[in-house]
Amino acid sequence: MSDTSPRPHKPGKPYRRPKKDPVRILAFEALRAVDERDAYANLVLPPLLRKAREKGDFDNRDAALATELVYGTLRRQGTYDAVIAACVDRPLREVDPPVLDVLSLGAHQLLGTRIPTHAAVSASVELARVVLGDGRAKFVNAVLRKIAQHGLDEWIERVAPPYDDDPEDHLAVVHSHPRWVVSALWDSLGGGRAGIEELLAADNERPEVTLVARPGRATTEELLGEEAAVPGRWSPYAVRLAEGGEPGAIGAVRDGRAGVQDEGSQLVALALANAPVDGPDRRWLDGCAGPGGKAALLGALAARRGAVLLASEKQPHRAGLVARALDGNPGPWQVIAADGTRPPWRPGSFDRVLMDVPCTGLGALRRRPEARWRRRPEDLDAFAPLQRALLGTALESVRVGGVVGYATCSPHLAETRAVVDDLLKQHPEAELIDARPLLPGVPDLGEGPDVQLWPHLHGTDAMYLALIRRTA
Repeated sequence: MSDTSPRPHKPGKPYRRPKKDPVRILAFEALRAVDERDAYANLVLPPLLRKAREKGDFDNRDAALATELVYGTLRRQGTYDAVIAACVDRPLREVDPPVLDVLSLGAHQLLGTRIPTHAAVSASVELARVVLGDGRAKFVNAVLRKIAQHGLDEWIERVAPPYDDDPEDHLAVVHSHPRWVVSALWDSLGGGRAGIEELLAADNERPEVTLVARPGRATTEELLGEEAAVPGRWSPYAVRLAEGGEPGAIGAVRDGRAGVQDEGSQLVALALANAPVDGPDRRWLDGCAGPGGKAALLGALAARRGAVLLASEKQPHRAGLVARALDGNPGPWQVIAADGTRPPWRPGSFDRVLMDVPCTGLGALRRRPEARWRRRPEDLDAFAPLQRALLGTALESVRVGGVVGYATCSPHLAETRAVVDDLLKQHPEAELIDARPLLPGVPDLGEGPDVQLWPHLHGTDAMYLALIRRTA
């Protein structure tokens, strides 16, 4: 007769089924999706949480813990990898990715949360038994017990090289960023240890949820009537939700009269809308409009002046998102699916043009922490021709006396000033406008005339904006 027990076990020792922990199983599933499918946690996690709630497995506290486990693990992955590497007898690349995910979840519970040590270890080992099997659970148990012997600060002392020996590698381990990203951000900041430490630390903090009250459709007063809502810092249309605030529970967000939009993104749209132009002000273009946040704000502002917005997006499914964001906006607008490097409109057709170009996204690492581990320096070379082509199209598309806004959600100099400088060298008919006065009340905007926002200084994504007037 065959042995029908679920797993092999020692004779005389009763088999104990592993305890299934819905919160940690969900967190593990989210991490596997991020690793296996190159998914983004902010897209994977919400449907998993919604399904768990529908099954009755989760309450709000469970959802909050699962979210913290996923995002905390991803944000501190570099630090935890260095710690785990010091506790295993093989290179990390030889550890199976699912095992490494369980170890990382356990490391975060031990080093990055207030979960008691014994609970963090036992819960992680039980998770390993469920998703990996008893054999690998023993390995997880042994590694986590080694990690539990020291706190985070002591581990960093052990695994990070001294700052004086290798500043970039020290910061990379301490603040969990790839070394090349540390170097690039440091260059963009202009040097100094304090600034780069503050920026890297800000990238590892949970960002606030910021809403935009779309003009003509909602007001900040309406949104401020919601629980946990406080005014934005800089944008007159911004409202911030305190920790735990759920935008999907707000009626104005559900019906599209308000949206979730970082305040830096709002400031870029407002600066372009308020930049001085010579002559008429009737036709506006958002040349890379997906997924539609800036287009919805620009369209509402244009309508107030009797202007029309054309929103163009290359990918048809993203163009659909733009149309959904604009649906219900006051005034006329149009959405088309078109390649911004081969535009269907005539040159000189617009008075204002926004070109928020595809980029590495290094300015939004708070929201997409996994992006820091996916990006490579060579990605800059891949984006560079497209960024320059789109900015060239923007300049051709604006009439003489009109204004172009070049924006990226990246502070990397290769994606910001280098692109703008190349355009100015090739086009004497283009001149930079000082963008700083168009962000009234916002401090620490540098020497100009372009603007770089920062998480640690402004509480926004690291948005870049250059305003360019066509003079001939």
